[in-house]
Amino acid sequence: MSRYHRLTSAEREEISLGLAAGFSQRNIALSLGRNPGTISREIKRNSGKESVYRAVQAQAGSERRQHGKAIRKLEACTPLREAVIRHLRQRWSPEQIAKRLPILYPDDMNMRVSHETIYQYVYVLPRGQLRRELTRCLRHHHTHRRAKNKVRQKSRPIQDFISIEERPAEVAERTVPGHWEGDLLAGRSNRSALGILVERTARMTLLVPLKNKDAMSVRNAFAREFKTIPEGLKHTLTYDNGQEMAQHKLFTKSTRIQVYFAHPHSPWERGTNENTNSLVRQFFPKGTDFSKVSRRTIKKVQNMLNDRPRKSLGFYTPHEVFSKLVRVALEN
Repeated sequence: MSRYHRLTSAEREEISLGLAAGFSQRNIALSLGRNPGTISREIKRNSGKESVYRAVQAQAGSERRQHGKAIRKLEACTPLREAVIRHLRQRWSPEQIAKRLPILYPDDMNMRVSHETIYQYVYVLPRGQLRRELTRCLRHHHTHRRAKNKVRQKSRPIQDFISIEERPAEVAERTVPGHWEGDLLAGRSNRSALGILVERTARMTLLVPLKNKDAMSVRNAFAREFKTIPEGLKHTLTYDNGQEMAQHKLFTKSTRIQVYFAHPHSPWERGTNENTNSLVRQFFPKGTDFSKVSRRTIKKVQNMLNDRPRKSLGFYTPHEVFSKLVRVALEN
């Protein structure tokens, strides 16, 4: 039985956006990979008769409920509070304090506190000398608590998507070639990206230069790349829930390649792609600014990857295996 995880602020933002866009609670739950009952309870708990659901207020309420009791314990238990403040002044991190207390006080269950509660305690202190002192003791000296799951871009659930659960069985079994996985490899500060397409049977990899990473740019770039592939070797594309594939219906219309979407936060459902991403990172490590990498360089790396023997292919190369598949497709 899987363990329940609390809704994050990012998920609450998606709920708010989904409701504003007119999506049903069931569709919102599906896009987040959550039980519909979880979404229903969340909306009822944070919506009044005259008010609508708001992510910020819902997150604040959740944090108050979760940490209020623990913070009161820290305020009420003088030895615990003094120990926390003493170690903060010694420049211990809240996590170090929380993990060290059971070692220092193995028989005193009152001397227990989570690192998150310590952070909460520091930031709910009234403005004054103690708060200024304790925030300066923290590693990054922030005067206000930073959002733990800050949403950088507002995004809507992808509409009319087809789940990976509806994908033909032959795709998972790799018995028929022509089924692809796709992803974007993020560049420095998430401002640029490189498109990656990999065929599941032959591990043939296409690296796609991108001028922009919006949905239209990605759709057009992927469609152009697939024009180089014979018709019999491009049937499906499995993708994650990235907004760059929001125009999947137009992509399918122009390429006749059906797009299936993996479940949120389930990279193992696109294992071939994830493995390929790690191979590409050998050439383009994290922090690479792809806007400054030439198409010629990208395609050179693509050829190097496809000319590298793979254990999964009996130490043949993706080029060799894919070329054989192309010959068969052309004969048919």
